[in-house]
Amino acid sequence: MRSTANRSALLVTHTGRRHSTEHAASIASDLVRAGFEVRVVASEIGDLDLPPGVTPVFGPDAAEGVEIVFALGGDGTFLRAAELARPNKAPLLGINLGKVGFLAEAEISDIDQAVAEVVRGAYTVDERLTLDVRAELDGEVIAETWALNEVSVEKGQRANMLELRVDVDGRPLSRYGCDGVICATPTGSTAYAFSAGGPVVWPEVEALLLVPVAAHALFSKPLVTAPTSTFVITVDPYTSVATLCADGHRVFDLPPGAKVTVRRGAQPVRVVQLQPRPFTDRLVAKFDLPVLGWRGTKRR
Repeated sequence: MRSTANRSALLVTHTGRRHSTEHAASIASDLVRAGFEVRVVASEIGDLDLPPGVTPVFGPDAAEGVEIVFALGGDGTFLRAAELARPNKAPLLGINLGKVGFLAEAEISDIDQAVAEVVRGAYTVDERLTLDVRAELDGEVIAETWALNEVSVEKGQRANMLELRVDVDGRPLSRYGCDGVICATPTGSTAYAFSAGGPVVWPEVEALLLVPVAAHALFSKPLVTAPTSTFVITVDPYTSVATLCADGHRVFDLPPGAKVTVRRGAQPVRVVQLQPRPFTDRLVAKFDLPVLGWRGTKRR
């Protein structure tokens, strides 16, 4: 077992769900008893019944110096926790208290074991590819952000089709009349890109994905490119307004003529693995795939 001297953890949870807050309190108690300094985002601490000794933390440096960040909830909570973990290079452990929880490493039934393995230091850390994004209008930067799952450029008005031009690696690829375009990582291949018809990409694969959404075009297939590729998505000057959305919750307005550049992120997200298992097993479990066949077992 690792020494608990100077060990610390940050808890991020979905405070709107009672069972999430109850599990957060239980994990905090276990970690405090194990000698950890436990931190909780100050805006969440009032909704949690936490043991004495828990430290409220503020701002983007909440995870500075921590050994691990716990994300207790669904994929939305995981992505929110990633915003704190990434700039501080802190490993992130997801415990699924939601529905699918594709990004989570452990399920609700595994909480006690997961905490025990963290205390023992019995885990490894993988690095997940991210995206860096910049939006410009007439040469002026109007938005900068990043994403672990995906970045989408979508129509801002429901009734109007969006006209976009897509360039890859400095060369024009296609112009789409569409609902939008998704740029995704392998981690995000099972999220929005998957729903739009994109391929599932194993997280160990280094690649970028480009997935048109409801494109009115003969060629609108999803594309898998090199991890070094750069996408430039230009909102036609004569089309309607658009929206830039990163990981489903960082949203920016894009006026006609805006240009969005997407490339591999300079900084990955570090994700905890407790007991490494094949991605195939995760895919089968999360999507409840019928490994015995869609028609079930054969009758004898």
